[in-house]
Amino acid sequence: MGKEFSRASRVSEQIHRELSELIRLELKDPRVSLVTLTDVEVSADYAHANVFYTSLAGEEQRAGVARGLKHAASFLRHELGRRIRIHNIPELHFVYDASVERGTRLAHLIDEAVKSDHRE
Repeated sequence: MGKEFSRASRVSEQIHRELSELIRLELKDPRVSLVTLTDVEVSADYAHANVFYTSLAGEEQRAGVARGLKHAASFLRHELGRRIRIHNIPELHFVYDASVERGTRLAHLIDEAVKSDHRE
């Protein structure tokens, strides 16, 4: 179990690193210019990878970012195949990661509560 976990973890980290670089340097699609990958989870059989991302493009651009990433998935998978030495390159599934956004909103709410508490 421990050995398999560490291998899956290494594969996830390598995919994360390579995809981040590919998105930053190789993709020319302006819809995905402000994307940051937050995590990669690879299935036990390495057939699928959930790639979690955030975007600074704003909520109104979120659908466009998702379409851009979905459109680029086959190119990114092909490029991963050239960079990573594993039997099967997983199918890439991009998932928006709202945790950063939620954290920012919660921090803002806490700041507002502290300010109003000091005023009273």
